[in-house]
Amino acid sequence: MISSSIRPLLSVLIAFLAAFSILFVKEKQRKYLVLSASIFDSIIVISLLPRILRGEIIEYTVPATLKLSPTLTLLFRVDPLGEFFALLSTVMWVLITLYTIGFMQESRMRNQGRFFFALTMAIAAGIGLGYSGNLFTFFIFYEILAISIYPLIIHDETDEAMRAGRKYLLYSLFGGVVILGSSVMTYLLAGTLSFSNNGILQGTASPAMLQILFFSFILGFGVKSAIMPLHGWLPETMIAPIPANALLATVEVGVLGIARLVYNIYGVSLMRELNLWLPLAYLAAITIIIASIYAMRQDNLKLRLAYSTISQLSYVVLGIALLTPSGAIGGLIHIAHQAVMKNTLFFAAGAIMLRTGKRNISEFSGLASSMPITMSAFAIAALGVIGFPPLAGFITKWYLGLGSLEAGQPVFLVVILLSAFLNAIYYLPPIYMAFIKKPVEPLEKNRDPPLLLLVPMIITAIYVIVLGMLANLPYGPLELVHMAVQMFL
Repeated sequence: MISSSIRPLLSVLIAFLAAFSILFVKEKQRKYLVLSASIFDSIIVISLLPRILRGEIIEYTVPATLKLSPTLTLLFRVDPLGEFFALLSTVMWVLITLYTIGFMQESRMRNQGRFFFALTMAIAAGIGLGYSGNLFTFFIFYEILAISIYPLIIHDETDEAMRAGRKYLLYSLFGGVVILGSSVMTYLLAGTLSFSNNGILQGTASPAMLQILFFSFILGFGVKSAIMPLHGWLPETMIAPIPANALLATVEVGVLGIARLVYNIYGVSLMRELNLWLPLAYLAAITIIIASIYAMRQDNLKLRLAYSTISQLSYVVLGIALLTPSGAIGGLIHIAHQAVMKNTLFFAAGAIMLRTGKRNISEFSGLASSMPITMSAFAIAALGVIGFPPLAGFITKWYLGLGSLEAGQPVFLVVILLSAFLNAIYYLPPIYMAFIKKPVEPLEKNRDPPLLLLVPMIITAIYVIVLGMLANLPYGPLELVHMAVQMFL
């Protein structure tokens, strides 16, 4: 059942309004403004959840004056996948905002207004991406997000930060141009860019043309998904302040774009007919393994987390590509699992750097005795990424393994198991160093950070446990993902 509501548009407008208001208020007011906006926006998004779980699809088209053609409009559409992504964006916005306030106080960060403006703009774009009802709307928010992230990367204005920013812009502009060209071709073929559960390209062109168009889209969305060899920008962004790294781990726009491409533009039938799923699955599998190997070689904690992120994003791509119910569930739910696990790890990394100045894992000896809460949260998230039951990452790997067998491709089950082994190789050493190894120098006691830094970290660590142990909770993310998969497959 399709119904109408202005609330999807309202949630995006509130975030954008909060972003621009930041430029005109004082520091103390700024913090309350962003925190209030994030909480209020979360309430709006959550208020749509019961309707979506009842089977409604909510659509809202902006007034006709903004239409470019009868079929090319600024369209907001709330389906289970969109609600899932928007809900994740808004809930994490609250936690990232709390952490950012604490981070700014501890680090005495300069240009705080500019940073908060860009951060809030990026979150607003993330909500808009979740609620986009067609490729036209999706592309607009995709570009807003790309532009908003740039000031976060160059925030410190060092030579290294500026180089990272230029590299990010180059990759983003390339990806954006490719997506735009592919979207124009899609419109010429199908006469519409609206998302449909059965796809819109069936019978519109020759198989060869549709295959070329598909991989053109993958080239564009693959940049933000950090699929190798399009990943080069992501490790460079680790020069940015920790809250920006946490944001990038939350607003996973590239994998959302691939999900919309596979399920709503091509559709499962056409994907199978053209045999497009298998090359995409192998591309994801290769990225999972190679990125894990790169992560093993990094002593710098943020770089290790960066390569881990590249690997984990391809879990999502692999699950989508398998075109099986279990695979799709495993891939899509990992959008949330990756966000909470990686945010916990980045929050912990930021606390460690602020309180001790340590950036390298080789310096972690005995750190848990000085920062017990921080390192406990880190350990929970790290074990989750590895896939220890009953944590969130185990749920992902379980469904992806089942999906691989459903697809008749046990090779991908081997990839998942090998990936878990590699995850253990690069996540267990920092835990061992912090909890088991004796410090090489005297460490101060009670060096855990203040509450504004600690509370978001604890909450995301609890999420890692709850999303695993209580995965089937009513109104939980897994229920939304199940509904989305039932619509697509």
